[in-house]
Amino acid sequence: MQTTEGTTTGATDGNRTDPHVEVRNPADGSLVGTTPDMSAADVSALADALRSAQPDWEALSPKARARLLRNWLDWIVDNQDHVLGLVHREAGKSWGDSQLELMVAMEVINYVTKHGAAFLADETRRPHGPASLTKDLRIRHRPYQLVGVITPWNYPLGMPFMDVPGALMAGAAVLSKPSEETPLAWAECVRAWNEEIGAPPILGCATGRGPTGQAVVDTVDMVQFTGSTATGRRIGMRCAERLIPSSLELGGKDAMIVLSDAPMKRAIRGAIWGGLFNAGQSCIAVERIYVEAPVYDEFVSRLVDEVATMRQGHDAQGSFTAEFGAMATETQLELVERQVADAVAKGARVLTGGTRAATGLFFPATILVDVDHTMSCMRDETFGPLLPIMKVPDEDAAVALANDSIYGLGSSVWTASEERAERVGAQLEAGGVNINNAMTNVFQFPLPMGGWKQSGLGHRFGGPNSIRKYCRQQAFVSERVHLDNETHWYPYSPRKAKVTATVLRLVEMHDWRRRLGLKAR
Repeated sequence: MQTTEGTTTGATDGNRTDPHVEVRNPADGSLVGTTPDMSAADVSALADALRSAQPDWEALSPKARARLLRNWLDWIVDNQDHVLGLVHREAGKSWGDSQLELMVAMEVINYVTKHGAAFLADETRRPHGPASLTKDLRIRHRPYQLVGVITPWNYPLGMPFMDVPGALMAGAAVLSKPSEETPLAWAECVRAWNEEIGAPPILGCATGRGPTGQAVVDTVDMVQFTGSTATGRRIGMRCAERLIPSSLELGGKDAMIVLSDAPMKRAIRGAIWGGLFNAGQSCIAVERIYVEAPVYDEFVSRLVDEVATMRQGHDAQGSFTAEFGAMATETQLELVERQVADAVAKGARVLTGGTRAATGLFFPATILVDVDHTMSCMRDETFGPLLPIMKVPDEDAAVALANDSIYGLGSSVWTASEERAERVGAQLEAGGVNINNAMTNVFQFPLPMGGWKQSGLGHRFGGPNSIRKYCRQQAFVSERVHLDNETHWYPYSPRKAKVTATVLRLVEMHDWRRRLGLKAR
């Protein structure tokens, strides 16, 4: 990987010469850097090298692995202006949105290194019957040798850091594949792991387009994927063909329910944060809002006023003069345009925004009202700064509409009543429920983070699962009493069979007649 200070020469593949991918700033189109467009052969060679190094990595103690992960975090923090500068430019983000990606790296690395030894410790099980009375029963957690982590473009640093530290802490080698749209910051962090902190070569970065990602899926032992439902379905099918596990965190259409007793100021600020952070390009973003009729007019009016104060732009590094920045791709911006046009054609009204900027991939914060579930903005994932608001008569209607979706990733309920919060939240068909907050469940690492319905399979992290998901369970049985023979081993005999049957009846049956072998009357 190189930024614009240098050049990169990639491997050749067939008729390609110096294949590479240009990375451009979506805010102004400037070239940020280039990365190799790796072929399947390149990926295979990298995978082989990672596999070769993995046994020694697994052999290290959890404490030793944790020490190297914390050294990595030290390097990232010491070089944060450089690393976050790459995030800022390759994604066209505001500087404030870029800064928050560092928090993810800090939180995840500190969580898995703090708890790694405990999460990976052998578990003991009590004997359950005659066959196990003389056995020591343990469960060992052994890592998949090579884990593939495929991440999208919306959080160049945050996304891989949600997954990679847990896999490394487990003792796995990791072959990561960042999006071709935003690979630079992550590739730099992988370079630092391999060249700056004295870590073993068990972390790789495969850069390139779709075929590169396909090659990763074809060569690893387990896949963690974050991205669209359509791509996730294809990856899941391929993993099933290969008989390897996959964990899929996919699309969302998160509903925000504002009840009549909601803390209004906080709800409005939550809608803005949850819907506009990172220009709305989050799988857990607030994508549709249902407001009870008694407070609907107040909520909409105050939200419009508040949104008008938001600053959008690609502010200078370190300036913090914009809240959110550009959209990452032209394709994504066009999708938002189509959803707005569809809503307006079906009767919705645009209260703010609604039209792309004249330059750069900027789309303003857009509030839509008079929306319903015939409109794509209420049914299909948006991934942009769009806030469609629907008036509902009561909480039952809000719940029914929130659940009327193929997605079920996150959700939020806004109310001053603990009773209403529990009642409404318990009915929502989503993997996460936030009360008087938005998106926050994702950052509570002791809790599972995953989607229901078509929002995914498995959980991204959550307590011990943050590390154990990258492990295979190994049943480990050893002898407490060392005998020359077991009762059920060869040779068979009538006497041994009679003794075995008597013991089994006494221990395994549930009434004295059968325990004593008495005939039924």
